[in-house]
Amino acid sequence: MSMSLWIHGTFLQKRINEMKSNTVIDHFLEMMSAERGACEHTLAAYQRDLQWAQDELFSHSVSLFSAQREDLIGLLSLMHTLGFAASSQARRLSTLRQFYQFLYAEGLRADDPSHNIDAPRQGRPLPKVVSENVVTKLLDLAQLEVNQEDYGSKGHFRALRLQLLIEMLYATGLRISELVSLPVQAVRGKDYSILVRGKGKKERMVLLSKKACQVLSQWLSLRDQGKYAESLYLFPARSETGYIARQVVARDLKSLARRAGIKSGGFSPHVLRHAFASHLLQNGADLRAVQHLLGHSDIATTQIYTHVLEEGLYRLVNEHHPLADEQKAR
Repeated sequence: MSMSLWIHGTFLQKRINEMKSNTVIDHFLEMMSAERGACEHTLAAYQRDLQWAQDELFSHSVSLFSAQREDLIGLLSLMHTLGFAASSQARRLSTLRQFYQFLYAEGLRADDPSHNIDAPRQGRPLPKVVSENVVTKLLDLAQLEVNQEDYGSKGHFRALRLQLLIEMLYATGLRISELVSLPVQAVRGKDYSILVRGKGKKERMVLLSKKACQVLSQWLSLRDQGKYAESLYLFPARSETGYIARQVVARDLKSLARRAGIKSGGFSPHVLRHAFASHLLQNGADLRAVQHLLGHSDIATTQIYTHVLEEGLYRLVNEHHPLADEQKAR
């Protein structure tokens, strides 16, 4: 065999392996969507992770489909060298594990090369928690800005929409992706409770505060008079999805926080979800109840919020224990 034919054959085999990997990735994503209920953003993350792994492996003449254990360990080593955070390394390894478990379960591979590969150790960061006073300050300004706009104007529409988004985020602890995509029928004719479909298409009941219900009523009245009256969503928009983008909410919330004099650098919709959970626990709520409201499948995920209780208990003991003064005097 001539050298040119050998090179051509090798290249052709690499292309076949790459095409096979692409096909299997598509099947994997279809399974995660249909059977596991993975949302659009999760599927996009899986695809990015697998595409990155495939590109890196392909540059070393290895296909994602036929990669071995040492190839995957090499990917972890590469991520470490490139300065990937431990959390990013762990997430990509998790994606690869699910992918190879799928291949093994479907009989497409006789083994799982990701088995027994340890993920990088990572400390779970404590959630950023703002005080009740900070949230009240934000809500008060949102109300003030609604009052300052002429009813029915574009400014009034945006201000009232933002007020409702904040009220609902703080009252329910919903993920921003769950809230922006909420069907309008989920809130029509409901008193204080909403049925939400969260991660993995799991349903749970969340509760609205009296104030959130009042703002919701005002929003529905305004929304139903305008061009979005026939929209399927509570927060309609001219977008591919038909509802307001998470990025728009994050931008508007950060801007409102800045106007309220709140440090807005890390202020996001997720901060209000953290505030919801932390403030409930600080006021005596049961951890299991908070787990249900947040939609966590594992209680360990909810337990990251208990640090606020630990801080409160430390202050309580330090201030009121009979030996506290004696300890301070030493």
